[in-house]
Amino acid sequence: MSKQMVVMQPQPVMISRDSDQWGSGICDCCDDVPECCFAYWCFACFTCIKAKKYGECLCLPLLDFCGIVPPITMSIRVSMRQRYGIKGDMCHDCLVATFCRACVWCQMSREMKARNLQITLIGARNL
Repeated sequence: MSKQMVVMQPQPVMISRDSDQWGSGICDCCDDVPECCFAYWCFACFTCIKAKKYGECLCLPLLDFCGIVPPITMSIRVSMRQRYGIKGDMCHDCLVATFCRACVWCQMSREMKARNLQITLIGARNL
């Protein structure tokens, strides 16, 4: 009788159990009243904190305040759609980012909370 040990390393697999739609609507601010109040009273601080939690540069959203179409809001929204597998198109993202910027950031904040995916920086060193 031979004893054979089989060792198998787990393989990284990305499985999305979440929906391919946004978890809340663009105007569902009542779903998280404290977040929406924070966004309303201090929008610049709110966007910077949320960008940092998403894994982007803390001050990146401050670049949104020059121009008609907010490029940072739109690009983070598109990135979030791709990361979470949410259906949509850039035309819709452009429209809501331009005309409902605070609502877009609140929606993205609710989505990050709902999906709760941890960001792992590859090649980052612990200091």
